[in-house]
Amino acid sequence: MKGHKENSTGVTEFFLLGFPDLNDYKFPFFSIVLLIYSMTICENLLIIVLVSISQSLRSPMYFFLGHLALSDMVLVTSVVPKMLEVIIREGSCIPFVGCLVQSYMYGLAVSAECYLLTAMSYDRYLAICNPLHYTSVMSPKLRYILIITSWSLCSLLLLISLLIVCGLDFCGPNVLDHFFCDYTPILQLSCSDTTVPDIEVIIISVPIVLLPFLFIITTYVYICITIFGISSSSGRQKTFSTCSYHLVVVSTYYGSMLIIYMVPYRGHSMTINKFISLIYIVLTPLLNPMIYSLRNREIQSTLRKYLMVCSKKRDL
Repeated sequence: MKGHKENSTGVTEFFLLGFPDLNDYKFPFFSIVLLIYSMTICENLLIIVLVSISQSLRSPMYFFLGHLALSDMVLVTSVVPKMLEVIIREGSCIPFVGCLVQSYMYGLAVSAECYLLTAMSYDRYLAICNPLHYTSVMSPKLRYILIITSWSLCSLLLLISLLIVCGLDFCGPNVLDHFFCDYTPILQLSCSDTTVPDIEVIIISVPIVLLPFLFIITTYVYICITIFGISSSSGRQKTFSTCSYHLVVVSTYYGSMLIIYMVPYRGHSMTINKFISLIYIVLTPLLNPMIYSLRNREIQSTLRKYLMVCSKKRDL
């Protein structure tokens, strides 16, 4: 039977169920997701290229933006291509090892983005609340420490989760009621006792999701206090505009994450889980460059400059 392949050694593949309720609309749904994926890759690749080659985009904020764009590309690339196959085929099989790899890469990108957003909030806090010491504190050395720590810590924490899953038995069934290999749905298919992995999900969510979120809230409390202390309304508006886009991204991203991973998984339906997952896997990486980078005057100016240079070279 399709979706229930197993042998004496256990499950060798999972069947991703996808979106059964949308099977009648799979072609328009597939087209929309493919369009969003293509736009997301182009937008984030553009940000990475501009930040890498432009001398005017060397500030810490753009340094973190480049890595945020990279994490967004890793996130969508680890999930969406297989998701497109799941949509068009009304479900699709994925090897057990492939499922673990996808789960790991997805978790790595999501976790790294949490830490990157935290680093960016610290950058905004220093720029607004402690501007005189901003340059000396947010030095190139600190930037690289924050970036290396973010990716390394996430890799280590996710490796622990991966090893725990590898130690579980999967006897069947193997139908995964999701559009990608998310960690908790995988645990639900195990025939082993999942008490330890279930506890590990909560524990690992604390340093990855909860603590960074609390840190961001704290920094924005101080930022708001500083902004309200500015006498002129134009000064308050100008200062707040430098962090408003970051606040929108944080609210959308962390709101989805907290609902998915900090609320008990069985407390809400799979349909809601899939919808929320779509928001931060498909929509957030698309909107990040739009609301956070491409609306930025310096990035717009840099983009126009390089487009003019390319146009002149083509005319020669």
